[in-house]
Amino acid sequence: MKTAPLLGYTNTISCRPGQKIDFKISSKSKTDYTAHLFRSINADPNPALGGLKEIECNNYFNPISRKSREQKFFPGSYAQTNQKLIFHPKKNFKFSCIFFPTLLLKGEQCLLSMGDISLGINKKGQAFFCWNNSKLILDVTITERTWYEIEGEVSLDGTISVSLIDLHHTKQKHQEKIQITPDIQIELEDELIIAARVQENRLTNFFNGKIESPTISVDSKIKATWDLSQGISSTKVRDPEAPDLELINYPTRAVTSSKWDGSEMNWNHKPEHYAAIHFHEDDIYDFGWDTDFTFKIPAEMESGIYVMRIRCDKNEDAIPFFVCPPKNKRTSNLCVLVSTFTYSIYGNHARPDYDPSWKSRIKNWSAYPYNPAEFKDYGLSTYNYHSDGSGICYASTNRPLFNLRPGYFTFGDTNCSGLRHFQADSHLISWLHAKNITYDIITDNELHNEGYNAIAGYSSVTTGTHPEYHTTNTLDALMQYRDSGGALNYLGGNGFYWKIARQEGNTNILEIRRAEDGIRAWASEPGEYYNSFDGKYGGLWRRNGRPPQQLVGVGFTAQGTFIGMPFKRTNFDKELEWIFHRIDENVLGDFGYSGNGAAGFELDRVDTFLDQGHNIKILAQSYDLKKEFMLVPEEQLTHLTNVSGEPEDDIRRADMIYFEVEGGGSVFSVGSITFCGSLPWNEYNNNISTLLFNVLSKQLKLG
Repeated sequence: MKTAPLLGYTNTISCRPGQKIDFKISSKSKTDYTAHLFRSINADPNPALGGLKEIECNNYFNPISRKSREQKFFPGSYAQTNQKLIFHPKKNFKFSCIFFPTLLLKGEQCLLSMGDISLGINKKGQAFFCWNNSKLILDVTITERTWYEIEGEVSLDGTISVSLIDLHHTKQKHQEKIQITPDIQIELEDELIIAARVQENRLTNFFNGKIESPTISVDSKIKATWDLSQGISSTKVRDPEAPDLELINYPTRAVTSSKWDGSEMNWNHKPEHYAAIHFHEDDIYDFGWDTDFTFKIPAEMESGIYVMRIRCDKNEDAIPFFVCPPKNKRTSNLCVLVSTFTYSIYGNHARPDYDPSWKSRIKNWSAYPYNPAEFKDYGLSTYNYHSDGSGICYASTNRPLFNLRPGYFTFGDTNCSGLRHFQADSHLISWLHAKNITYDIITDNELHNEGYNAIAGYSSVTTGTHPEYHTTNTLDALMQYRDSGGALNYLGGNGFYWKIARQEGNTNILEIRRAEDGIRAWASEPGEYYNSFDGKYGGLWRRNGRPPQQLVGVGFTAQGTFIGMPFKRTNFDKELEWIFHRIDENVLGDFGYSGNGAAGFELDRVDTFLDQGHNIKILAQSYDLKKEFMLVPEEQLTHLTNVSGEPEDDIRRADMIYFEVEGGGSVFSVGSITFCGSLPWNEYNNNISTLLFNVLSKQLKLG
């Protein structure tokens, strides 16, 4: 396992004055590490922009020194009984389950284990049953993605047997027996473990695949069996006739089981068709590290983005967190909505285009040195696959996230900064500081928990570059804010796109089901489109009847590589002239630190079929004249036709818009993910900067 020398994370990434935040650190060094607090102004390491900008905050947190210690983490999901099982067989003892392997020939994998007894698959893809030092292997090769029933038995009359039935093909029963010493004594007192086994005091031999109906029989009577369709939304399996099962490292639930026949797609309606759990050897969602130190947010601490920098020897890490104002109190008229749900969903995204050659730029820019593509054991993002090829559907901040660090860049082979998410959003933050515009931070967490009240009363609410992932609560809150007279600014692209769910027992865990359509890193399996956490249909908000156009007037239309283009002004109405005050040119944003242009990478456009009849004013547009972008799948019908019926060249574009709604609310949307990358250009003096300043000046009544 490849690990970094110094890393940390927090128990929460957003907090308010008076609340505490726990820092969990792992240091391989033998010397002490130090911790210093800074306020983050610019997280772009590009020397052309001056590199990182942070303000030391010793007035809030006195630097400390702590003893180094390495904290371990252990990938691999499994289930375990919450108490020991005690059996005294007089005749026989049986293990059995139904399973669906998804990754064979990699090593020994355990299906069920209890002390020295285990039932599993060897590295040749053959079933085995092991009791003490006796191991019986069935000379039949198992096939991936096929349902099997397996049983292992120890008989006190002197035999061990293992049997296997292919449930979907021949249904032939294969069985092997061996003789052992008769009249043996079996005294069982241990926990049952599903999908792993204990070896040398640690869990190992993790199974990749689905398991259902784990059963223990003693003297030909069933003593314990577990219906894995119970408690799908939780991390427990409760059965009135057996001890509870605790699920470790979040194996995937709400997955089809052996009885699923396509007759029902919603697990809530026919749970017996979803009585399986999908385990993975690389599941890891909560490192469970001990707390090294705690910081209580002072009452006078300004709302903003902060980083706790830890240093030891020549190693360094910077752990970000977001400080919101006191609850029900605004300290500014402007609210910046930080997309922490999107940060989490992308957390530790190991991009397939990562190349070690990027390290030269990392060194030259003094950028963040680690990339998740080289540290996959820390758990990858929902844009990656498990080792068995299934998509990762759960995301968590209960672990170090390499790409949630100041100085991290996503694209290392571009002639721009190559930033996304947290670092790209800092272009907006640094612009606000350069223009002396005060702001409060509210994150998705507060918006989800508190709803409209979290942003009520702000004169203006603005997103960052990529507010892609939302819950029902967050969308409802933003819609209510807009319709209650608020000014909503959507300063990105590909926003309000995917529907996600939170885990009630652990709100740091999010779930995404990539169902039908959309730009997807992977596709959910048929029958697995409904979230396990809330039981609701997942996928695109558009497929759930809430396209982005309903909220902000534009929605995702085209994606390209990390390139940008300029906008061209299209609106010259006198009533909107205030937006273009002090701007003489009609070409806007033909520059920038993100893709070298204000319209790039992911583009949004107006679609009157999907909005709510808003009186939308298109201010400026950018067309993909070089044909470097592709329509998103939900816009395509065939190779010749698309949903809108318009020529493809006409809808591969970005629309910058403005509209007002009844009640006095308004929306300003820029239609591009790279817009904010143009704000810092020429020391924050450019037409994109001026345009945004004009919009905020009216909303905030700036002098």
